[in-house]
Amino acid sequence: MDDLTRDRFLGGRLELWQPRRGYRAGVDPVLLAAAVNTKPGQSVLDMGCGVGAAALCLGRRVADLSLTGLELQPDYAALARRNANENAIPFELIEGDLATMPAPLRARQFDHVIMNPPYFDRATGTAAEEASREIALGGPTPLSLWIEQAARRLAPRGFLHVIQRADRLPDLLTAAQAGLGSLRLLPLIPRPGRDSQLVILRARKGGRAAFRLHAGLVLHDSASHDGDRENYSETIRSVLRDGAALPFPR
Repeated sequence: MDDLTRDRFLGGRLELWQPRRGYRAGVDPVLLAAAVNTKPGQSVLDMGCGVGAAALCLGRRVADLSLTGLELQPDYAALARRNANENAIPFELIEGDLATMPAPLRARQFDHVIMNPPYFDRATGTAAEEASREIALGGPTPLSLWIEQAARRLAPRGFLHVIQRADRLPDLLTAAQAGLGSLRLLPLIPRPGRDSQLVILRARKGGRAAFRLHAGLVLHDSASHDGDRENYSETIRSVLRDGAALPFPR
């Protein structure tokens, strides 16, 4: 993978190499990482980690985490290793398919599992031009298996955080209820008056609290794009530019 860009995240606190073409990490993994309620010394598994955006954003915000990434595509795994090394963030990379969990992960459990599964169901969608983008956006592994494998990797009382498209919420909730509890859903609303397009789900292994649907978090202040400038809300701007935590409601 030779045609790369080096992109700045968290206001330049993190710089990541990415392919110029194919799947590229943007705002979504940054928001996912910011929502994770982790503490120094805890272990985190990023399933389908790509170039490492979510895990490395989390590692930059919270010190002394034990970070592990699972990635199917070797080129992306290589970039994740490079990104971790160049940003001086310890990050163990394991290549493999979550559908047949690699042996180094089968006997391990983590305090947190995070993931940004493919947004589209390829059984009803169309293919992308780039093979790597096709896998990242709509691979063959069903969403239910992503959730099942994540639950298996969680330690008792451990947390799962998932970012996903709002239109896949029925599948996401059905899958999560099979092995997790204390489900809490945070809709992400692009602009005032718009429908939610993305959601972040927090679930707990062994959790028994009632399901909670939180008020949506609006990403942009204005109702429409008003010129060549960003207009993120103050909360989102602090996450994207300052590496702040996302204030997941209590």
